[in-house]
Amino acid sequence: MFVSKYLTAFVAASTFMLAGAAHAADKPVYAPPAKWVQVAEIPAPPADDQAPATQLLLDDNQSLHDAAGSAYYNRRVVKILRSEGLQGGSRNLTWDPERETVTLHSLAIIRDGQRIDLLKDGKDVLVLRREKNLERAMLDGRMTASIQLNDLQVGDTVDWAYTQERRDPVVGGRTNDFERMGWSGIAGRYRVRLLWDDVTPLTWKTTTAFPEPKLSKTGRMHELLVDLSAAAAPKMPVGAPVRFARVGELQATTYRGWEDVSARMAPLYAKAAILAPDSPLRAEIAAIAAANPDAKTRAFAALKLVEDKTRYLFLGMGEGGYRPAAADQTWSRRFGDCKGKTVLLMAILRELGVEAEPVMVMTLGPDGLDQRVPAAAQFNHVLVRARIDGKSYWLDGTRNGDRGGLDTLEPPAWRWGLPVRAAGASLESIEQPPLSKPEAEGVMRIDASAGLDKPASVRVALTLRGDKGLVLARMLEVAPRADLDRQFKQSFSAAYGWITLDRIEWSVSDLGETTMTMVGTAEMEWRLNDDLGVREWRKPGSGAGQPTLFPRREPGPNVDAPYVTPFPTYTVTTTEVVLPNRGAGFTVKGPTFDGRIANDQVRQLAEVKDGVARFVDSARSLGREIPAAEAEAVNRVRRQMSEQAQIVRAPKGA
Repeated sequence: MFVSKYLTAFVAASTFMLAGAAHAADKPVYAPPAKWVQVAEIPAPPADDQAPATQLLLDDNQSLHDAAGSAYYNRRVVKILRSEGLQGGSRNLTWDPERETVTLHSLAIIRDGQRIDLLKDGKDVLVLRREKNLERAMLDGRMTASIQLNDLQVGDTVDWAYTQERRDPVVGGRTNDFERMGWSGIAGRYRVRLLWDDVTPLTWKTTTAFPEPKLSKTGRMHELLVDLSAAAAPKMPVGAPVRFARVGELQATTYRGWEDVSARMAPLYAKAAILAPDSPLRAEIAAIAAANPDAKTRAFAALKLVEDKTRYLFLGMGEGGYRPAAADQTWSRRFGDCKGKTVLLMAILRELGVEAEPVMVMTLGPDGLDQRVPAAAQFNHVLVRARIDGKSYWLDGTRNGDRGGLDTLEPPAWRWGLPVRAAGASLESIEQPPLSKPEAEGVMRIDASAGLDKPASVRVALTLRGDKGLVLARMLEVAPRADLDRQFKQSFSAAYGWITLDRIEWSVSDLGETTMTMVGTAEMEWRLNDDLGVREWRKPGSGAGQPTLFPRREPGPNVDAPYVTPFPTYTVTTTEVVLPNRGAGFTVKGPTFDGRIANDQVRQLAEVKDGVARFVDSARSLGREIPAAEAEAVNRVRRQMSEQAQIVRAPKGA
C-alpha cells in the first residue's frame, strides 16, 4: 500500500511520542486518534439476507510497535437491525493503570444522518476499579470505563473507537498483538494494520483461513495490511484440538524468541528467591531438613509447607503482573499468587539442596502453544520443576491437600512449559502418561438373595483418586458432614431413584484416595419377558442408546483436523447382584468386549459367577485425539454398544 512521505513523518513522530509518553493513568484521555492512525469512512451495510440482529459495518484494528511498547487502535461500527440487538446497550473498556493508558476517541449514535455524541468528553463515562475475579482470590487493579448507550433504537448505527497504549519496563517494552476474525454474518469492512520500525524486532504469523497480508516499507517504517470488504469470518471445526480450532488469526510479537521471554523473567525470580540472613524461613527449613533424610521427602515437605501455611491471592497491581513478590514477603504475609508461591518454594528447595527451577505454563487451551508467537502473555501460571535422581517432579504451591509424597503427584496437563533461566530456554513438552490406576472406581453390590420380590440391600462404594480424590477430601475438611451427606443423597437420588439411601460413610487414605460408601435399599423391578417366559431385571440406564459421539463437521477450514478425546482418564464401574439360590439357573445378557475404541482401552464383562451376576465397565484413555477419518467408524461402534442392555434373567418359575 502507498504511504506518503507526509504520513511517514507523522508515523516517526508518533513513534517518538509513544516512547516518551506519560506513564499510565487511572482515567481515560479524550482526544482524536493519533496521526499514525488512518481513520476509515463508515461503509454501507453489506448485502446479507441472513444478517444478525447487530450487523458489523466496520472492524478496524491498527497498532504501532516500537522498543518502548505498543499502541492499539480499535474502531467498531455496528448497525442495530432488530430489537434483539438492543441488549448490547453499553460499551466497556478495561485496562491496567500501571502499564496502560486509554484514549477514547468517539462513541456516537448515527440516526437519520445525524451524529449524536455520547462521549461528551467523559461527562457520562463511569470509571471504576472492578475486580472481576475477587471471589477467586484475584486482585489485578484493573480499571473499567463504562458508557451506557442512552436512547438506542432499532436502525441506529453505533460508532465506538479508542486507543490503548501499553508500556511495561519489566519486560523491556516487549509486547504482542493478536487479531481474530470472530464476528457473525458478513462485515462491511475488516482491516488489520500493523506498523513497526527497523529497530523493533516484530515477527508475525497467521493461522489457517486468515487472509494473506500485504507487506510494504517506506523509509524505516514497515506496514502489514489486511483490508477486506464484505468479509465473512471462518468457522472453527467442531471437536478439533485447540491448535486446529484457532482459525482466522494473526499473531505478532516483539519478543525475539522463547529464549527472550525466559531470560527476561529469570532475574525477577532469582532476586525474589534470595532469603535474608535472619529470615524466619530458615527455622522452618532447618526443621524440614532434620525430619527428612532424603531429597524426595524434603521436597514434598517443602511443598506441603507452602500449600498449608500460605493461602492463594493473586496480586496483579503495580509490577505484580510479571514480577514475583520476594519469598520473605510472601512468607511474612502468609499469602501469595503463583509467582510468589513459586519463589517461596524455590527458596526453600535451594536451601535444602534440591535442584529446581520455575516453569511457566498456559492453563487455558495449551494445545499448540509451540505454534504460537513467543510472548510473556502466552502464559498465565508458573510452578516448580524439581529434579531428583534424574526424574522431574512438578510442584505447584497454589494447590492444597496433596498427600502421599512426590510419587503420587501427576505431571500437569498443560502440555508445554517454558523454564525460566538466565541463559534463556525453549519450550519443552510436558509428558503426561496414561493413568495407571482408575481415577474413579465404583462398585454397586445389590443383595437380592432373599428373593426376587423381597427388598434388596445395596452397598455402593465410590473411590476417587488423584486430583478428584483430593478435591473430595478437601470438601470433607471444610464442609459440615451433614451438609455433604444431604447433598450427595440428593444428587444420587436424581440418577438412582430406585435406591433409597440410609447412610453415607467416608474415608480418606494417606495417599489421598477418598472413598464414599453409601448403604440403602433397592426396589428391583423383575419384569416378565413374554417372549421368553422368564422374569428379568434390567440395569436402569443401560441400553438407553445415548452414546457420546463425534459430531459431523460442515465444510470449512481444517475440516479434516483430528478430534479431541479426553485424556488422561480411567474409570471402572462394577455392578453386582447377589442372586437367590446361589444363582442356580440365572443367566445374564450384556456387552462383552475387550479392545480399543477410539483412544479408550475398553473392557466390558457380563457374567454369573459364584452366585453373583456381575457387569463390569472399564475405560482407560491412551491418547488425546484421533484422525477425522476414524470418527464415523467409532460412532457406529459406540451406537451399537450403547443399545446393549445389561440384563439378569431368572430361571423359569422364579
